[in-house]
Amino acid sequence: MRLKNYLLIGSAFLATSLFMACGDDEVISKEDPVNPDTDDDDDDNTQVDESTIIWPADTVVTLTEHYTVPEGKSLIIKEGAQIIVSTQGVGANHIPVEFTVDGNLYCEGTAEKPIRFSIAEEDRKAENIFQEDYMWGGIVATETCQEMLIDHTIIEYTGAQVIEGSPAAAAGIYTAGDDAYPQITTYNMNGKYVITNSVLRNGWSDGIYMMGGQAIIANNTFAANGWDGAEAVNVKAGCQVDVAGNVMYSPNTNGLKLSSSGQSENRGQAKVQAYNNTIINAGWRRDGEKGGCIYVEKNVLANVFNNLMVNCKFRAMTPSFSIPNNPEEGYDDSSVIDYNFYASGSQKSEITFPDESGVAYAWEGYNYEHEDYNVGVVDLNSVIATKDDLKDPMFVNYDVNGVSLTNYIYDENWDFSVRSGSPVLSGAYSGSDANMQPYFGANGLTVNGETYVSPAIQPWFGAYGE
Repeated sequence: MRLKNYLLIGSAFLATSLFMACGDDEVISKEDPVNPDTDDDDDDNTQVDESTIIWPADTVVTLTEHYTVPEGKSLIIKEGAQIIVSTQGVGANHIPVEFTVDGNLYCEGTAEKPIRFSIAEEDRKAENIFQEDYMWGGIVATETCQEMLIDHTIIEYTGAQVIEGSPAAAAGIYTAGDDAYPQITTYNMNGKYVITNSVLRNGWSDGIYMMGGQAIIANNTFAANGWDGAEAVNVKAGCQVDVAGNVMYSPNTNGLKLSSSGQSENRGQAKVQAYNNTIINAGWRRDGEKGGCIYVEKNVLANVFNNLMVNCKFRAMTPSFSIPNNPEEGYDDSSVIDYNFYASGSQKSEITFPDESGVAYAWEGYNYEHEDYNVGVVDLNSVIATKDDLKDPMFVNYDVNGVSLTNYIYDENWDFSVRSGSPVLSGAYSGSDANMQPYFGANGLTVNGETYVSPAIQPWFGAYGE
């Protein structure tokens, strides 16, 4: 599909019922900004054709109602656009505002001008993270969503509770009263999704919850995902995913929870290649213990390698590994979960569970005799810190011995690349095995006519080299 080019100039006047000036930006103030009508010429129109809508660059969209990209239609959001979501909710029951994608969504941000899905600027404070009064629903790609691109996009302050009347509950995706919204949900096992160069932070639930689709999840930063559970990336049956080059800071439980839960005759086995990710401070904030790094279960075929874990509570876990290849238990024993690097600082967690593991240090959790460690199979060739050898990764700017294990406030000044001589620069998996190649490394994944390719396997541990 060939799209028309748009030019916004300061002297252009848009219909006052839909747009109002806000400095140099344009503000869409209509509660439902789909298909906005305009009396101006084509250069200012956001309607490309009957099936394609564009929200222009530097636009501010205020959503006080649920928003839906209709089935069969595409919404393109251009660089610098801000989608500001009301936290007052919808109607008398204050149903959290949900951004539903029944059609296609293409978020085309840039490094200089990222797109932002957020709450009002004055409410974006550290003390409001995980606070119910400052949350909205999240982006829900339903079973009719064919494609979604999230590129150079910030998604934050999500995780409101799904309640009666929530669109996701009405669609049968989530259960009212039991679930909180992830930042991004995918549901169509035939969908194609690319999430790259983006920031997913400060959400009550998972960063990405995949219940279907092919996906590239690459070069993103996850931070403060989950309050009383949840993960940065959570994958279920019906998915084929490459997860690579991401930084996952302080997920409540795991950076990666990989499962083929929901597998059936109609919903295929989950398949995941997870490599060259950096996971920091995972597992310490959970109310109780269920992993603390990487969790692989229920017949998922997962190759997890060349990842760098720093100050996480536990090593990779494969529950019921004695019952492999069973959709209800275990994991696919063709999986390779190995050649990972577990680094520890010297600091003690202020939160421990004496009635469970009692683990208070990262090195202690790595060497704990956990029933879900598949010793001799999982992490056979991995590098594992001990009390006497903490395996400092030598980050350019991050104090592995100073930042609290339970901290979740991300500092933009941190730099997780490593200095010359870092131990993470050698000993990683070569990536030569054909079964461990990215699913979308050769032919890529085509979204909106453009082919995206998964990152190549790098010969070091973690998201960044020297």
